[in-house]
Amino acid sequence: MAIDLFFDSKKTSNKKKSTSGINNSETPVRSIVKSISWRVLGTLDTVLISWLITGKMTMALTIGSIEFFTKMILYFFHERLWNLIKWGKH
Repeated sequence: MAIDLFFDSKKTSNKKKSTSGINNSETPVRSIVKSISWRVLGTLDTVLISWLITGKMTMALTIGSIEFFTKMILYFFHERLWNLIKWGKH
């Protein structure tokens, strides 16, 4: 199946990286950039849902702006903790 090809190629590429000595962990800067890009997308979703539920854009933007910062901080630490876990890494 096509999905098997994806997972097999991932295993092969990970083995190549591991044997060449390349570290598979992410840098804190990469985690920060990923946090910001994910939060922008997530916040747009939250603002849209909040606006649809409340019918008030000011309320939706308030909810979105608060959750933007709190969830970005939570995601960053979540990502850094998962980076310490060796399970699933090659």
